[in-house]
Amino acid sequence: MESKLNSEESHNTTIMEFALVGFSDIPNLQWILFGIFFVIYLIILLGNSIIILITRIDSTLQNPMYFFLGNFSFLEICYVTTTVPRMLRDIWTQKGNISFLACAAQTCFVFIFGGAECLLLTAMAYDRYVAICNPLNYPLVMNHKVCIQLVAGSWISGIPVEIGQTWHIFSLSFCGSNTINNFFCDIPQILKLTCGETLVNQMVVYIFAVLFLMVPFLLIVASYGKIISNILKLSSAKGRAKAFSTCSSHLTVVVLFYGTAAINYLQPKSNKSERLGKLLSLFYTVLTPVMNPVIYTLRNKDVFMALKKLLPNY
Repeated sequence: MESKLNSEESHNTTIMEFALVGFSDIPNLQWILFGIFFVIYLIILLGNSIIILITRIDSTLQNPMYFFLGNFSFLEICYVTTTVPRMLRDIWTQKGNISFLACAAQTCFVFIFGGAECLLLTAMAYDRYVAICNPLNYPLVMNHKVCIQLVAGSWISGIPVEIGQTWHIFSLSFCGSNTINNFFCDIPQILKLTCGETLVNQMVVYIFAVLFLMVPFLLIVASYGKIISNILKLSSAKGRAKAFSTCSSHLTVVVLFYGTAAINYLQPKSNKSERLGKLLSLFYTVLTPVMNPVIYTLRNKDVFMALKKLLPNY
């Protein structure tokens, strides 16, 4: 019994830092990847900043839908800035070391911003539901005070849970390797480094994922079920097309964000390769934010026209 305890203690290590593998497994493409991700990051900053600007200054975009869109674009900037600058630094220096506290902080901010995005996307779906299913009361139901409360709730309501989730994970014992096969401190890879039976820890992550992914997603599905039902009742084909066009941009972003995040966090650990996990992480942390301004600009006539008015000034 004593020898067994000593053996377990010898395998438990106090990790002071982690090593992010990132894209070091493809050394010949390091500088190409740096250039690509640097340009993508600039596009994310510029594109989402323009969305924020035009939703603030253009008089035709002063309604709840674009108020939410401006806040969502700000969240996208915060979310990407949590991971991409660190990834660029690691590629540039050819080092992936990150301290224990820095890794925990990064994970916590990814949780906070990612959870806020999930809840804000749900608020945006509710806005579309009220606009299409209850148009006469829309100005009353979605007044400015309610919009602020929904945005504040999206930001604040999940913070205690996300901090608690981070504390729980990083208070676990770690065994042997400190290598994280990803470009940021993502939970599935961190859990692989913990000691002993990880089933309970995985269940905690799944509960968190259900709380901030599946529950909001089901609310969005329910909202769009009612929206589509009401749109199909419209007698005018032009009216149906216009109603669908106001929802298509938001629905596209929902599918991209929720789809990849759900696959990454809800797929059983045994069925997911590390390469696929890294690809999915890249998709929902980098490619979805870069697509957000493109989707809303190309698929939303009001945003496109506001952008055309803004560009000649520059």
